[in-house]
Amino acid sequence: MSKHTFDYDLIVIGSGAAGSAAATIVARAGKRVAIIEEDTFGGDSPNWGNIPTKSLLHVARIYDEARHANRFGLRTSTLGYNYPSIRAWKDLAVKRTGAANNRHFYENNGVAAFQGKAHFLTPHEITVNRRHLSAAHFLVATGSSWVTPEIHGLDTVPYFTPRTILETLRPPKSLFIIGGGEYGVEIAQLMATFGTKVYIAEQAGRILPHQDAEVGETIEKVLTEQKGVTVLTHSRVLSVEKEGLTKKILISRAGTQKHIKADEILIAAGRQPNVDAGLENASVAYTAKGVEVNDFLQTSTKHIYAAGDVLGRDGHTHSALLESKIVAHNILERTKTSPNYTATPGIIFTTPEVATVGLSEDDCRRRDVSINKAVAPLSIISRSNTADFRDGFVKIITDKKGVVLGGTIVAPHAGDMIQEIGLAVKHSLTAAQIADTPHAFLSWAEVIRVAAQKLV
Repeated sequence: MSKHTFDYDLIVIGSGAAGSAAATIVARAGKRVAIIEEDTFGGDSPNWGNIPTKSLLHVARIYDEARHANRFGLRTSTLGYNYPSIRAWKDLAVKRTGAANNRHFYENNGVAAFQGKAHFLTPHEITVNRRHLSAAHFLVATGSSWVTPEIHGLDTVPYFTPRTILETLRPPKSLFIIGGGEYGVEIAQLMATFGTKVYIAEQAGRILPHQDAEVGETIEKVLTEQKGVTVLTHSRVLSVEKEGLTKKILISRAGTQKHIKADEILIAAGRQPNVDAGLENASVAYTAKGVEVNDFLQTSTKHIYAAGDVLGRDGHTHSALLESKIVAHNILERTKTSPNYTATPGIIFTTPEVATVGLSEDDCRRRDVSINKAVAPLSIISRSNTADFRDGFVKIITDKKGVVLGGTIVAPHAGDMIQEIGLAVKHSLTAAQIADTPHAFLSWAEVIRVAAQKLV
């Protein structure tokens, strides 16, 4: 790194998970570091994504359990909720993380913090608020934004995004969700739990189309049978319009068209990388699908790195943090390393939770990998009886030698349970080794042992 030619050794563009780790690690190594944030410091996850959404989902789960606790002999007739107080809890949870709106965190760690939009002028120079800054290295961690689909009339009709709906004063009476992916499904369950009539439209043949079929089928069953959600698969929204105080949505499904009225609309139709940073001025290769990087997270301009959602991958906060740490290592050290995503889990915080790790069955099919698989329903273990919870399963996938390639869990606390399968994937353990390991009786994790035993 140059010590004199440039203003900084590293400039990080974006203060979310993909940028924060690299900025602080490199600064603690004694280098001159700046971080630039266009929106709110901390990025999407703590301010409007994972933290606030999961805080609300936690409350919804408790409320739902309490509402249906009369089957255990508990009196629930006077149960109710105060949504402004629930929002206050969400705001407190966000504040407690310390990651939201955390400009002072960077300044206290010796990182110069700038508010504004960064734009490359040359491969070593950017402008932010008409100020020119130069650096020996850059990290592009600009994240992604919600896509606004091309739907006739949408530009004239107010709608929510997964970000803005978190600030609603109260759950709407009815909500039409466009997009049956992770966020659409989470918010569908959240709002339905608090009494909203929810419709969810997905163009694919099932909700959660990027998961194995059993996942979408299980979650759809829970949403429809327990929450009264109307799931509209194979459905395309053609137009929206205002009709009095409501919105009228025209959809095409199975070759027929129909109108649905709802008080509010939520757009959760996917995200797109934020690549509007003058990257072409720095000779950084990118497409609408994201910035192109090599195995070391270097762009086509080797001193410029990229990490997180701007890469256009199925990103998670923990993946972005991993990439950010890799970038810091590769800037500071002579020998470069690559991120290992082999055992990176994915979690959807519905009730039951959905957790995956390693290769899915669909992944193996696309790669023409010969596998063995076993599925164990939750109802097979005693914990499901004591908790009266039966919707879910564990699926384990192995190669023909019994080595674990991946797994899927749909169950309470699936996000915690998946770590066992993740360790098996990372260290090439066999299903027999999992099956031979004692699992605590009456734990949810017993179902992992049962699934593994089926493969022995």
